[in-house]
Amino acid sequence: MRSFVFNIAFGLISTFYTLWAALAALSPGRGRVRKVVKAYVDRMEWAMRVLAGIEIEVRGRERLPEGAFILAPKHASYGDGFSIYAQFDDLAFVTGDHLERFPLFKTVLRKLGAIVVDNCGGPEARRALTRSAAEAHAENRKILIYPEGNLAPVGVKYRYRTGVYHMARDFQVPVVPVASSLGLFWRQDQAKKYPGKAVLEFLDPIPADLPRAEFMARLEAAVEDRTAELIAEATGRPVTPAVLGVPEDEAKQLERRRLKELADEAAKSSAEQ
Repeated sequence: MRSFVFNIAFGLISTFYTLWAALAALSPGRGRVRKVVKAYVDRMEWAMRVLAGIEIEVRGRERLPEGAFILAPKHASYGDGFSIYAQFDDLAFVTGDHLERFPLFKTVLRKLGAIVVDNCGGPEARRALTRSAAEAHAENRKILIYPEGNLAPVGVKYRYRTGVYHMARDFQVPVVPVASSLGLFWRQDQAKKYPGKAVLEFLDPIPADLPRAEFMARLEAAVEDRTAELIAEATGRPVTPAVLGVPEDEAKQLERRRLKELADEAAKSSAEQ
C-alpha cells in the first residue's frame, strides 16, 4: 500500500513541478528554475520519508573539499538523484539524452544547465560531455556524474567509464566517490519500495593528477567496497563484493555488432564462391 501511495504521489509531484519548471524556464537566467527543482527535490525527499518510509542518513560531509569538485556516486536507484541533489545548492549533473524524450524535459534540462550526453556514447558524446562540463566548471559549479552510466541492481557493478577521469584531469579538480545503500529500499526503477534507513556516504576525495588506470581503480574500489559494506550494515549479512554485469543497452549493442559481423562474413564468403 505504501508503494502504491508513493508512486501516485511521485507521478503527481513530478508532473506539477515539471510544469512549474517549464514556466520558470521562460524567465531569464537559471535562478528560478533552480529554485523550482530544489523545491521538487525537497518534496520528493519528504515523500520518500513519509509515504515510502525511506529515511536517508547522510555521512561524510566533512570530507567534501572546498571549491569545485566532481561527485561520482553508485547508481542503484531512481532516488539517488534526489538524495544527492538535496545536499547542494547548485549542482550540474550529467544525464543521458533519453530524458529529453519526455515533454518539457529538454527545455528544463537545458535551462538548468544539465550536461546532456548521447546514451550511445562514442567520440561525439565525449566531446559534448567535455564542452558542457567545461561550461559548468567555468561557473564554479559542482558536477555529478555516474561512472557506471546505468542503474545497477544491488550486488552488481558495471564497467566504470573514463569520462569522470577526463573531467577531473581537464579541470584539475578532485573527485568525491559516493557510496549508497538506497538501492536496497528503492531498487532501480522498480515500483515496489521497502521502508528502512538508507545511507548516503561521501568518501575521501581522489586527486586529479593520478594516472588513468590508478585513478579508475581507486574510484571503483572506493565506491564498490563501501557500498558493499553499507549493504551488509543494512541487511545484517556478510560483506559481499559486487559482481560484474553488462547493462542491457550495452548487451544489445554487442549483439547487434555480433550479428553485423556474421552478416559481413557471410556476404564475403558468398562473394568468394
